[in-house]
Amino acid sequence: MPGRKPITIGERFGRLLVVENGFKIDTRYAVRCVCDCGAEKAFSENLLRAGKVNSCGCLRSEMVTAKNTSHGMRHTPEWMIWSSMVSRCHNSNDTGYGYYGKRGITVCDRWRTSSGSFFADMGPRPSPKHTLDRIDNDGNYEPGNCRWATRKEQARNRRSNTNIVFDGRSQCIADWAEELRLSPRALSRRLRAGWSVKRALTAPRKSPKVSIL
Repeated sequence: MPGRKPITIGERFGRLLVVENGFKIDTRYAVRCVCDCGAEKAFSENLLRAGKVNSCGCLRSEMVTAKNTSHGMRHTPEWMIWSSMVSRCHNSNDTGYGYYGKRGITVCDRWRTSSGSFFADMGPRPSPKHTLDRIDNDGNYEPGNCRWATRKEQARNRRSNTNIVFDGRSQCIADWAEELRLSPRALSRRLRAGWSVKRALTAPRKSPKVSIL
């Protein structure tokens, strides 16, 4: 084909990585790809360029599985959390999109296409007080970066929190205050007053005044 620009080895189309080119299937130019799932398959260049295929077929299978398995979880707290997670990351009309999807935070393919996979990886919520939390607030929703956490634990994991390094360890003010049995407010006041970290964390609490009758 005059002017045809062949697909080159190393190009990626969705889950497919091109590993061989330069041959034809039924007069059509084709390439061989390895899917992220490990399967190998040949596709015509036209299908790939048109965006009509982006996996060996495993993505479609996962979506069918998600549709079939979601019924058992639908309307459970875990399913509602999963649905909300996907929406705020991938639905530009979601009210939370500006804080997630617009910031570039996404849901991994495994979870996005299957509520069952999300449930299998995360397990049930430990209690009604637990919600989904990302360990790295700038990271994506994916295995290894998510946990069930209480509101208190999530508050300590906010991006706005300032960690304090002392004695070779880094913790937020709330954690240091709890460990040293100090008031978080008092510890914050000490630091704002210009105290060194060592002095702020090691100075004893003021003893309450005792009235002498």
